[in-house]
Amino acid sequence: MSDDYLWDKSGEPDAEIERLEKTLAPLAHDGRELRMPEAPEVIAMPERPAFREPRVLLAAACLLIVGVLALWTSSRPEGPAWQVASLEGTPRIGFWRFGERARLGEGQILVTDARSRARVDVGDIGNVELEPGSRLRLVKAGDQEHRMALERGALMAYISAPPRWFTVETPAANAVDLGCSYRLEVGADERSIVTVQTGWVSFQREGHEAFIPAGARCVTLKGRDPGTPHYEDASPRLIAGLETIDGGPFSLGMREALTAVLESARPEDALTLWHLLARLRGDDRGRVYDRLAELAPPPAGVTRDAVLAGDPAALDLYWNSLGLGNVEWWRIWAQSPPGRS
Repeated sequence: MSDDYLWDKSGEPDAEIERLEKTLAPLAHDGRELRMPEAPEVIAMPERPAFREPRVLLAAACLLIVGVLALWTSSRPEGPAWQVASLEGTPRIGFWRFGERARLGEGQILVTDARSRARVDVGDIGNVELEPGSRLRLVKAGDQEHRMALERGALMAYISAPPRWFTVETPAANAVDLGCSYRLEVGADERSIVTVQTGWVSFQREGHEAFIPAGARCVTLKGRDPGTPHYEDASPRLIAGLETIDGGPFSLGMREALTAVLESARPEDALTLWHLLARLRGDDRGRVYDRLAELAPPPAGVTRDAVLAGDPAALDLYWNSLGLGNVEWWRIWAQSPPGRS
């Protein structure tokens, strides 16, 4: 919403302000000249419709005051809250813009327009920088559970905490922090993109997840399982192929897309191919296994038949051989985050 909208209605309106205006519209002055009745006419008050005009105006003024007080009250956090600092421009919490610092409570929404940025202190485990044009809601500010929801825009998270203490919900998937720094973006089509700078992030949705290490990213479409992670320096052909594959089983050119991924994969892209083993079926899974075996030979105890059958133990052993850490760490979240080999 433009800074001047409340004064002259210029710029893009805020949806909640528009809703409030529509609610109060029936009580607006109808343009007639205000006429105060003469003293004798007061006695015949029920028969003088014009006398109701001041009452209507008074009622509208009262409703407006109540609405403003309600908005002001909603901007004051109750219960746990985190410190917020303006980094640029004039961010707002709910409808209310703040100066240098404010507090963001559970359920409240931090909004930045195209010219503002803000920083949120995530308890004592790190901070989040909200980029311009973003909308972020504080869901939970607990001792060991720190949860936010990025509804649109982008943020940078810098977290130093035990795994799973910090989560950011998005329309497509949840980014679960494993002690790291990363950028998270929600596009206009509600697709979510996480790019990891240090540590690891788990992108989760309805029991499915993708593990993204430093230097890698993952694109997830709303309503789909988490996308297939890939390193940022991967071949553009591989990245384009994954976009088609992650679009779903009915995407056009699936076979050609998988061919592009397999032909352009490097040894370090074993991260991507391993994730594809669990996402593809039949002949496609066999093609992925064969290419992965060329780039990173399977360890002892792992056979092609076991992997094609989706045997969890075989997949775990294969993961452990890729230099990406022990798979048990993902399950118990107890060891130190693994690094890229």
